[in-house]
Amino acid sequence: MTALRCFKSCAFSLLLAMCAAGQPPLPSNPPADPPADMPETWNLYYQATSIGDEHGTFYAPYSGPLSLQDYPEHDVSITTTLFFDWRFAPDTQLIFNPEIAGGRGFSGVNGIADPPNGEIPRVASPTPKPYLARLLIQRDFGFGGEKEHLESDENQLAGDRPMTRYSIYAGRFTVTDYFDQNAYAHDPRTQFLAWSNMYNGAWDYPADVRGYTWGIVQEFHTSKWAFRYGIAAEPKVANGPTFDRRLFRDHGQVWEAERRWSLAKRDGALRALAYDNRSQAGNYAEAIKLGDETHTAPNVFLTSRVGTLKYGTGASFDQALTSDLGVFSRLGWSDGKTQSFAFTAMDRMASGGVSFKGTRWRRKDDVIATAMTVGGISGVHAEYLARGGQDFLIGDGALAYAPEYVWESYYSAHVYRAFSASVDFQHDTNLAYNHARGPVWIYSFRLHVEFGIKPESFK
Repeated sequence: MTALRCFKSCAFSLLLAMCAAGQPPLPSNPPADPPADMPETWNLYYQATSIGDEHGTFYAPYSGPLSLQDYPEHDVSITTTLFFDWRFAPDTQLIFNPEIAGGRGFSGVNGIADPPNGEIPRVASPTPKPYLARLLIQRDFGFGGEKEHLESDENQLAGDRPMTRYSIYAGRFTVTDYFDQNAYAHDPRTQFLAWSNMYNGAWDYPADVRGYTWGIVQEFHTSKWAFRYGIAAEPKVANGPTFDRRLFRDHGQVWEAERRWSLAKRDGALRALAYDNRSQAGNYAEAIKLGDETHTAPNVFLTSRVGTLKYGTGASFDQALTSDLGVFSRLGWSDGKTQSFAFTAMDRMASGGVSFKGTRWRRKDDVIATAMTVGGISGVHAEYLARGGQDFLIGDGALAYAPEYVWESYYSAHVYRAFSASVDFQHDTNLAYNHARGPVWIYSFRLHVEFGIKPESFK
């Protein structure tokens, strides 16, 4: 009955979002993209996603203030987004994405270092609220005559774009729009749900509590290579909703090199990432020392100072083996001494998996995929938690350290036109790096709809 309640709540939330957005009837034959010599001047896309999650009881001899509760929990999330893209000058576009999101995560999105639902941030209220997701200008400077043709999509206009180009993106966005891409593990609305399967868990990327920021990304793109640099605002406090305006001292920087190739006409890519963040963060070793001096549990928030440096590296790989089968992996590392500040509490991570389309059983738009993620923390970070310290989303009051393992599998079924439904299973071991807690099974059911309106629709 709990799964049935989860399904009903999920379906009802999605239905409300679709009705509120005033979904127009979908044409039986959607309009084709314009010819290459007639670039799309604007488009409008819409998406709505609702996810129902539940977990049961699990072994937990003790719990702390930020532990996953060891009794059954059932939660639902909802997001709905408009994607407007307008080409108001040659090679220049305006992107505008208003969004509504709501939902309550397990135990306030606490107790797991690799949380199970990428659509739920750590916000104070589960009530759906509107906010600005993206508002930015995109400008291309082309070199040479070679072009690549793009199809119409969310935040992407159909038409030709210079193959060799220097591009600037400035405004409000999420830095994961441009960095740490992966063909098979990047979008919790259609792919894996766990946080470290959508982005690199050891990359503490600059963002507010909802995952967005203000900044600038610069990119140089060729037929096989891409080089990117971004600088963006950090929140005032760990996982906070407002930004630090001391941008010359506190900000996040990221660099990435991407190499793309084709093996037997099968696409593959490797991306290498490095980052350094300066924020009002604390230091785990200093927190332990202060706790010893005051005979209290260490508190990393008491050691925060402006301009604290946190740095790390990461890599993302994906390769299509056949037209239906692909493999992927990620690696991540951070310094481990500086407070986890914007994404999640993880200093080391490795993941890998496979994704398979349903062509063989005559379901070419269906996808079945599985992945294993291993997350870890540094020695001083583990010592901080063992002494009763807390990060912004984990802290059991004690710690028997062990890496956190998350095995996730999903099946996504294309139901009708723009509508899909998915089931997702996660098996989490050593919750929040604590061998004394877990394992636990987490079950999710996802409903997703997306469609687009193009200028041709009005002809």
